[in-house]
Amino acid sequence: QVQLVESGGGLVQAGGSLTLSCAASGSTFRIGSAGWYRQAPGKQRELVARISSIGITNYADSVKGRFAISRDNAKNTVYLKMNSLKPEDTAVYYCTDYRTNYWGQGTQVSVSS
Repeated sequence: QVQLVESGGGLVQAGGSLTLSCAASGSTFRIGSAGWYRQAPGKQRELVARISSIGITNYADSVKGRFAISRDNAKNTVYLKMNSLKPEDTAVYYCTDYRTNYWGQGTQVSVSS
């Protein structure tokens, strides 16, 4: 069974950094165009960043200049490097593969002020 597994979340102070990873299990599944989304309590899930299979990226205005999405196709993994974190970045972060609509279980990111 194919799964996307996020990791790297945690508690960090404002101004700190975290790197999230999204890895695929399943021997034949390859992550294609993918995205990171987040959902804060009481809010709708929102797009954070996405990356195409060839590395073209897009970002939400709220994270431009602070977050960077990347991929390592050899490791079948997508990353989200988050710098200059703010309390408003606190949320559960999810990754998804757009072609298959697979979603991971999410990883909690909490930023204290």
